[in-house]
Amino acid sequence: MSAWIVLKFGGTSVSTRERWETIAQVARARVAEGFRPLVVCSALTTISNQLEALLHHAVDGDHEPILAAIEEKHRSLAADMGVDADELLGSHFAELRRLALGVSLIRDASPKLKARLMATGELMSTVLGAAFLRRIGVDATWCDAREMLQAVREPNTNEGRRFLNATCGATPDPELQARLAALPGILVTQGFIARDEEGETVLLGRGGSDTSAAYLAARLAAARLEIWTDVPGMFTANPRQVGSARLLRHLGYEEAQEIATTGAKVLHPRCIEPARRHGIPLHVKCTTEPELEGTVISTEIADGNGQVKAVSARAGLTLVSMESLGMWQQVGFLADVFATFQRHGLSIDSVATSESNVTVSLDPGANGLDRAALQALTADLSRHCTAKVIGPCAAVSLVGRNIRSILHRLAPALEVFEEQRIYLLTQAASDLNLTFVMDEEQAEALVAKLHALLFGDVQPDGTFGPTWRELQGPAEKRNAVPESWWRRKAEKLVALANEGQTPLYVYDEETLAESVGHLHSLPVDRVFYAVKANWNPEILRRFEAEGIGFECVSPGEIAHVKALFPDLPGERILFTPNFAPALDYVRGFEAGAWVTLDNLYPLQQWPALFAGRSIFVRVDPGQGDGHHKHVKTAGNYSKFGVPVDELPALAEIAAKNGTKIVGLHAHVGSGIRTAERWMQTATFLAAQADALFPDVRILDLGGGLGIVEKPGQEPLDIEAVGRNLAQVKAAHPRFELWLEPGRYLVARAGVLLAKVTQLKQKEDQAYVGIDAGMNALIRPALYGAFHEIANLSRLGEATTLRADVVGPICETGDVLGHGRMLPPTQEGDVVLVATAGAYGRAMSSEYNLRSPPAERLLPRD
Repeated sequence: MSAWIVLKFGGTSVSTRERWETIAQVARARVAEGFRPLVVCSALTTISNQLEALLHHAVDGDHEPILAAIEEKHRSLAADMGVDADELLGSHFAELRRLALGVSLIRDASPKLKARLMATGELMSTVLGAAFLRRIGVDATWCDAREMLQAVREPNTNEGRRFLNATCGATPDPELQARLAALPGILVTQGFIARDEEGETVLLGRGGSDTSAAYLAARLAAARLEIWTDVPGMFTANPRQVGSARLLRHLGYEEAQEIATTGAKVLHPRCIEPARRHGIPLHVKCTTEPELEGTVISTEIADGNGQVKAVSARAGLTLVSMESLGMWQQVGFLADVFATFQRHGLSIDSVATSESNVTVSLDPGANGLDRAALQALTADLSRHCTAKVIGPCAAVSLVGRNIRSILHRLAPALEVFEEQRIYLLTQAASDLNLTFVMDEEQAEALVAKLHALLFGDVQPDGTFGPTWRELQGPAEKRNAVPESWWRRKAEKLVALANEGQTPLYVYDEETLAESVGHLHSLPVDRVFYAVKANWNPEILRRFEAEGIGFECVSPGEIAHVKALFPDLPGERILFTPNFAPALDYVRGFEAGAWVTLDNLYPLQQWPALFAGRSIFVRVDPGQGDGHHKHVKTAGNYSKFGVPVDELPALAEIAAKNGTKIVGLHAHVGSGIRTAERWMQTATFLAAQADALFPDVRILDLGGGLGIVEKPGQEPLDIEAVGRNLAQVKAAHPRFELWLEPGRYLVARAGVLLAKVTQLKQKEDQAYVGIDAGMNALIRPALYGAFHEIANLSRLGEATTLRADVVGPICETGDVLGHGRMLPPTQEGDVVLVATAGAYGRAMSSEYNLRSPPAERLLPRD
């Protein structure tokens, strides 16, 4: 009998016909090598998120748009594959409808029901995949993973953990091997799902498809386990955040376990142990680039040399700090408090102790934390100590071998923590990682700094492979990714910089028009440009000519727009003040603008201002989104929006005051690249309107449409945004849909040009000084924002210089880019900072009494 090989394919690897053709190619190749493949598949990309959203909205009975979107995604893939969606998936669609209806009727979703509903994602993707493989001539048999994997009941397990985060046995099973060997062809089954001893469907936790594959590999005594994903292996850092991250060619099981556990999302941490226990080599490969070498995880080779192999970050952690002077030398104190965590079914991740304090971290991926669970926990802990919950936090880890032996060499890297608040520091006896826990928003920037310090001089060898950027180069050429406009127009930009004064902002009219075209393709009734992003008059004139309105946040912005367009109707101005004085609202009404209320206070304290008026209300959906803490504009710790629980009071006050609420608005954050977000916002607002505000006819979905800023980032699928919004309009035809983007329209079109002023070398740290600093572009200092930086004068030359690009401002934070690769650079070279069209010149200042940059518009060719 052929040896088994388990091939696991993630969501992005099963979501298109092309990827299933790759799966067929890989499976055939393994058969040719003498293996018997078992193919384990995830749900289509984003479907698990949509299924969770379906549950959430079903509680309020507004789930139909999401249900339609889930069906449409599978029908579209089936049509592309040439298979019949109704014949293959009709029963699953019906099951989803029944489950959603049940949730809407009882207004609750138990963990047991959630497991059944979430399992349909994997079931549907594998049914389609197996049918497609058969259609193209591959002998394939569909199998139900619930007949191969049974959950092990653990003591003190709550219902949520039992059904949503189950554990299965992983010992070789000759009976299963014989049963599957009798089935014909390549076997296709699901990840993520199993059954319990009562035959109920259970889940293995988010990301559990990797774990399913490892369990099955162990039970089949497989010769190899291959994890196929959208990146070509494990890296020295998250390559989508650190473009200079290097491929890790070979790792031992323990090292891979630490990298996965401390934040790398390539592998689920639970999948490595079953492979290690049974000596099954684990290969990580890339579905879009199957020829790339990937990462091999296997038996470790003894190596006494200390070495850091990765810097990783894990967000979303919760800390519990337990304080008590009475714990000193008290026998059994830790046993008592840890028993409390056990009773609540909570798994402790890391522990740090002192004479009077014990602090532990809880990983939400293993615990399913919510506010009620934490309140119950702290209440029980209060019998032993004073307990305090801290979060959200992130853990930044240095992962490698024998780290204690190289602490003296890490000193320069550890200096980056000098000004950070560190809540927890751990270094295990295994000597495989050194972990720091801090506030969540600090983590990404720290990872980039640490990686530059630790891996800046690393060259390829048996352990370290090429960088992510080097691997992306050939892929960009093969996939014909359009180059940035500024590369095509580099000569013009150099000439502009040399003929005038730098720093200089330059905006490309063609790119502006392209972004406008994207938004005009969406099924929205009106678009209002967020003036705060860039108030350049030439840009505003082009947007006005395209029929775009203007979203203003101050009387000054309204005055600026009215000065440019004296005849502009007030209905093309949307005014959204926040914690503004009463006079600001007066100015908005005087301009004839749509005025938005962000709080109950103005209506309660200044009712005469709003009597007889038609207004908008900005609602806080309760959870923000975006690329940085400071751009997340929803949730309890954001100052924006009326919380949902205050809406009934607002509706009552407005009715008594004769104020008509005609529009609801929500904006959750900026830099969002998940296409479902605006559909979710629209569905949320529609539910509030239907429940409380009969006069509402407009749903303003905010902005926040993200752009690609870093190499390897996935762009926002604007066509998918449009399809989702079309479903919302079909489900809620009485509402107009409005958008108010800012950054999406102008960021890509703008660049900042500067000239090199000086160069400096401090031991192994190089600096390139330019005449643009944080007064010209504050986003890197304020948000830790990434902007691509290029030497335009030497574009195309080999990049052999790694340096921090800094400005002339007398501040340590005056750094526009850390560890950037540039060609050998000289004084006078023209340097370009990309994606600077939004919140660049608009946020510039005269700090240090340096003048803000000038601006130029580059007309169409």
